[in-house]
Amino acid sequence: MDKIKAMQTFVRIVEANSFSKAAETLNLPRAALTATLQKLEAYLGTQLLQRTTRKLSLTPDGAEYFRHCTAILGAVDASELAFRGPEANKAKGVLRVNLPNTVGRRLVLPHIGQFHAAYPDVELFLSLTDRLVDLTQEGIDCALRVGDLQDSALIGKQVGTMRFVTCAAPAYLARHGTPRTLADLATHHGVMHFSGRTGRAFDWDFMQDGKVVRVPMTGPIAVNDADASLICVLQGLGLAQSGLYQVRPYLDSGELVTVLDACPPTAMPISLLTPQGRLTAPKVQAFANWISALFAANTALQ
Repeated sequence: MDKIKAMQTFVRIVEANSFSKAAETLNLPRAALTATLQKLEAYLGTQLLQRTTRKLSLTPDGAEYFRHCTAILGAVDASELAFRGPEANKAKGVLRVNLPNTVGRRLVLPHIGQFHAAYPDVELFLSLTDRLVDLTQEGIDCALRVGDLQDSALIGKQVGTMRFVTCAAPAYLARHGTPRTLADLATHHGVMHFSGRTGRAFDWDFMQDGKVVRVPMTGPIAVNDADASLICVLQGLGLAQSGLYQVRPYLDSGELVTVLDACPPTAMPISLLTPQGRLTAPKVQAFANWISALFAANTALQ
């Protein structure tokens, strides 16, 4: 039995919490993973996983062995990088990246050919979703997130900053007037953005005199997608807080105008998240460096 491969298989099963998902990310038959785990348990003389039709859970011995495996595999990877020379540091292999829908379509995908040209040996698997993806369970190497980071089990590297503006269609302002102060918002409608996790609409944040001021807004429509918000604000359904990168063409054309420029919405960090230990992988580091440079060159994100 190849002990290193057995450890890698065991760790991937635990991370994915599923034999099927682990088999998919390892590109192996599910039966091969089952056989490997059975051989490993027989060799160690203990049960590592408790398996039911609904879930997997580590036994006490399995939890302890998992900690040893992650430490050993991390040391193996570090040793290989130290002694195998320049080829070991070359970005190559499958790289699974998760991107938010609008950010992925508007900021990343139009330039993804540049990444491929720079790193032709990296095979990209790009998933676009606003769902909060579990990176370890779904075998994702890295994911872009906009906003403050919540999951302390992941490593976050800031790769940009998202700037926002408060804007509206001229037709809306002609009907309802232009707000001059934050207090004026009490008489205005907003195109609201609600959380897909909680179902609640977000309050609006503004920077005023160096402090964050939170303003509760209401409106006739709420969405959970940035492109949907743009469609609604263009129809004059209310004010909106939108990413500058997204609305800049409409501001240039006059289809939208900004309001309350003296109290801009709070900016949000854009971070690249990775599971523990993944950021040092050459393919992940290459993507992190590339996307940092991409966002740095975008004036709407500065």
